[in-house]
Amino acid sequence: MRTLISTAFVSLDGVVEAPGGEPGYRNSGWTFKHTEFLPEAFEIKGREQKEATAMLMGRVSYESFSPVWPDMEDFADYKVMPKYVVSTTLAEDDLVSNWGETTILRSLDDVAALKETEGGPIIVHGSASLNQALSDAGLIDRYHLLVFPLLLGAGKRLFSATDKDAQKLRLVEHEAYANGLQKDVFDVVR
Repeated sequence: MRTLISTAFVSLDGVVEAPGGEPGYRNSGWTFKHTEFLPEAFEIKGREQKEATAMLMGRVSYESFSPVWPDMEDFADYKVMPKYVVSTTLAEDDLVSNWGETTILRSLDDVAALKETEGGPIIVHGSASLNQALSDAGLIDRYHLLVFPLLLGAGKRLFSATDKDAQKLRLVEHEAYANGLQKDVFDVVR
């Protein structure tokens, strides 16, 4: 079974919305506006590209990333990687042609079936709503979190407010940086 890894920039109060400057959110761009950049704190982002064998995202993240990421040197490894977009509304005609093989999945059952295929880890970027649904369905195996020393208040959260049984996590990697960022890598305990 393939490992599904959720990777996120998250504020201390759990917000993941618009970390890179996406429009429409009051605190848009919070990852670079309020925290000094230290390259060593982002080492995990390069490692993710080397270790992942596929990328999964929701429609909104796909529509944000696909016009920009294919031409960015920082994301070159993702260009050739198979991509999967979970959406009930996206059509084949909506897919960009310069970002490699992209497959539309229509349900969480399709994601579960993808996890059953042969291959290495699948990385989930952005995709707040999808992350919540995947977590609630028990489909995420690992979390890569870069926690920013910020309280943002309102905004899309990484985790849902669904009333459910406790889900235990095991901390497998942790580091704190001089700029206040924390890297937390958790495996989901089954």
